[in-house]
Amino acid sequence: MLETLFNLVKQNAGDAIINNPAIPNEHNDSAMQTVMSSVMGGLQQQATEGNLGGLMSLLGGGQGAGNLAGNPIVGGMVQSAVGGLMQKFGISNSAAAGIASSLIPMVMSQLINKANDPNDSSVDVGSIVGQATNPQAGGFDFGSLMSSGSAAMSDGKLDMGDIMNIAGGLFGGRK
Repeated sequence: MLETLFNLVKQNAGDAIINNPAIPNEHNDSAMQTVMSSVMGGLQQQATEGNLGGLMSLLGGGQGAGNLAGNPIVGGMVQSAVGGLMQKFGISNSAAAGIASSLIPMVMSQLINKANDPNDSSVDVGSIVGQATNPQAGGFDFGSLMSSGSAAMSDGKLDMGDIMNIAGGLFGGRK
C-alpha cells in the first residue's frame, strides 16, 4: 500500500514538486516523501481517533469523497504537508500550500479510485486502513473491519444497520 501511495505521489508531482523552482531538484524525493507522510499521517489520525465512519466514507468514495479539496480529512493532510514542506525546505507558506493543495487531493482521488476498482488489486480499503492502524490493536483486525465496512456502505452512507452488521461480524453475530 505504501508503495502504491508513493507511486501516486510521484506520478502527480510534476508541476507541484519536480518542476517547481521552490523545491531544488536534489530535494524532489524528500518533498514527495513529505507529502506521502502527510497523507499516511492523516489516515492514521482518523483511524486512531475513531473516525471510522468518516474514513470509510472518504475511502469508499461515498459522500465524504465528493469534494476532496473541501473534505476536512484531506484538509488536515494538506495542512500537515504545508508545515512539513515549510520546515524541511524553508519555502514560504504560499509555495508550500500551492504544492500540498494541488497534489494531495489529486493523489487521494486516485487512491480512492484504485481502492474501489474491482479490477485493480494493488490496494483496497482494508489494506489502506491496515497500514493506518496496528492491524491487531485491541484484538480487532481493522483491515477486515474496514473491508466489511466498505461493503456495508455500498449505498454510499453509513447507517445504524451497517454498524450493526459490522459489529455482528466482529463479534460472531449476524453478518
